[in-house]
Amino acid sequence: MANNIEVKDLLDAGVHFGHLTRRWDPNMAPYIYMERNGIHIINLYKTAAKIDEAGEALKKIAASGRKILFVATKKQAKEIVAEKAAKANQPYITERWPGGMLTNFVTIRKAVKKMAAIDRMKKDGTFNTLSKKERLQVDRLRAKLEKNLGSISDMTRLPGALFVVDITREHIAVKEAQKLNIPIFAMVDTNSDPRQVQYVIPANDDASKSIDKVMTYVSDAIIEGLSERKASKEAPKGEAQAKTEKAPAKAETPAETEAPAAAEKAPAKTETPAPAVEAPAKVEEAPAVAEAAKQEEE
Repeated sequence: MANNIEVKDLLDAGVHFGHLTRRWDPNMAPYIYMERNGIHIINLYKTAAKIDEAGEALKKIAASGRKILFVATKKQAKEIVAEKAAKANQPYITERWPGGMLTNFVTIRKAVKKMAAIDRMKKDGTFNTLSKKERLQVDRLRAKLEKNLGSISDMTRLPGALFVVDITREHIAVKEAQKLNIPIFAMVDTNSDPRQVQYVIPANDDASKSIDKVMTYVSDAIIEGLSERKASKEAPKGEAQAKTEKAPAKAETPAETEAPAAAEKAPAKTETPAPAVEAPAKVEEAPAVAEAAKQEEE
């Protein structure tokens, strides 16, 4: 993946622009290259290295079959994150972060099941038996649930990792993930504390071009991990089919070769009673000898 990350592309997307120097977090100092016109400039070589590191880790998580939950509620990141996460078939939160989304996951799942129950009501005709006012209330509830939780309806268990855009804005999500020891990947700007995140990607988290560029690399890594998982699943199936095709050939050959051999040996044993034919000859000779002996005595 490192070969695909070009510093020039990151530069063109404006990934290097940080915040005003007076709003910086001193813990971001290792990732800052210089200051220009009162704005901190991020070291893009370190950004490229961190994207590569995060991509490899995300690829392993995706290959293991666990989900990565994307979180981005700021206006300029919503549509981009939703598009990239859907492309990689991963859950995402782009509206308000529901409190207790991770720490109280059972309750969130109940709300998702309620949404599924409303869908079943509409299919089996129960929905039509309600009054007009009740139908309106149910429709409003369904729309609200779809807006907030529709993107995580397929997430049946806690995610394997969290990817956050702007950890300062999404501090509640970060705190919940820390409490449950869920690894956090994040785009971290110069005004945020990188110590809260296990996999830091120092980048401009305010510009849509910058977010799009980083999210493209991340989603590609996840898709690569998913394709590896699919290939590893198909390989054992192919081996099993090859074994089943070879097995009948081995079972048939001994039966076919041994049966004729047994049939050929059986007649050889039936031909042996040749001495039984000579026995009557000896029996016939016995009276002739007796008669000759009598004639000599006379």
